[in-house]
Amino acid sequence: METTLNLQNDCAKTDMECNTSTDNHAFNTEEFHIKNTFSAETIYGKIYIPNGNLKHYPTVILSHGYNGCCDNFISECKYFAANGYVAIAFDFCGGSTRSQSSMSTICMSLFTEKSDLLSVLSYAKELNYVDNSKIFLLGGSQGGFVTALTAEEIEEQICGMILYYPAFCIPDNWRDNLSELKQLPKIINFWDMPIGEPYFKCALSLNTFEEIGKFSKNVLIIHGDLDTVVPLSYSQKAVELYPNAKLFVLENEEHGFSEKGTNFSKRITLNFMNDIINNL
Repeated sequence: METTLNLQNDCAKTDMECNTSTDNHAFNTEEFHIKNTFSAETIYGKIYIPNGNLKHYPTVILSHGYNGCCDNFISECKYFAANGYVAIAFDFCGGSTRSQSSMSTICMSLFTEKSDLLSVLSYAKELNYVDNSKIFLLGGSQGGFVTALTAEEIEEQICGMILYYPAFCIPDNWRDNLSELKQLPKIINFWDMPIGEPYFKCALSLNTFEEIGKFSKNVLIIHGDLDTVVPLSYSQKAVELYPNAKLFVLENEEHGFSEKGTNFSKRITLNFMNDIINNL
């Protein structure tokens, strides 16, 4: 299902958004360093933990985009924690020039990032305040693609998935970018970050819509109609593949939402998660 919204119109609220409640829990923030369970790399992240009366809390794990970091999701993490969710954000290994996790950016690929997310999920499930039956994954841009790839493998471990402008175009983009080269480059400086052969090999090995779309639980995709980095058509195709998916197209929003777009996305994501939990 696809819905287009103009956020400049204050009356443009979905039923999902109108039902959003704000409990305003106090919360604590903790840092963590864990080992990637598939390698020797170290993953850095932050956990936002509600100060409430529950023994176990629903949880959302947030994955940042290309050359981003966990702090890109500070606003979302604080919002979800204030509304009774444990929020976990982390730096992908080699995922950014600002990453506090280990590994060089030239060793990073979609596959290494998937292993990071799987490692963080395993870590989250061991925390005594996390309700393992109520875990969600949220990813933005490249982190959205990684989240979608991961969800296909661990459907039974999560309740649902939220994708902000997921970069499903990555394999196609790199096939185009590298099509005239006789051999893969060792290193390219792309968007202010050097990436290497592992990234290119991984991207070229994937066909997005053969890799995603089988995840049968609920999926929420939010995408701006002015996104020039990831064409909206990729999310429109994805929502047709997933059995239970909703796509909200935000008018006049680009790749990386405005403050109004971010606030809307937080509210609709919270209600998406609440609706799922309330129907378990």
